[in-house]
Amino acid sequence: MKYKKWSLEDKLEILASSEEIGTVETCRKYSVSTGTFYSWKKKYDTQGEAGLKVTYDTRSKELKQAEEENRILRKLLSNKEIELEVQRELLKKKVLGRPIQERSSQQYF
Repeated sequence: MKYKKWSLEDKLEILASSEEIGTVETCRKYSVSTGTFYSWKKKYDTQGEAGLKVTYDTRSKELKQAEEENRILRKLLSNKEIELEVQRELLKKKVLGRPIQERSSQQYF
């Protein structure tokens, strides 16, 4: 089922219609689930019209782009940290059966 974005006027019309013809018939007429209807009704009863106002798409495009860039940069940083940790672990391992400190301290004649 396709998701529909309801305007404030549509929601108010549906709530008013439910008082005239009943909740079940109204939900069938407007193809609204009863869960959605009761959610709107609860918000309307507690907050009035302000509770039914459309809240999606309130963030600007610039903010969304900045968040996406931030997500990408965090991912790159975490990958780099993993790579550095692997390099540190490799350096800790013995080289040619001896630790690196022993090799470097040995003098060759």
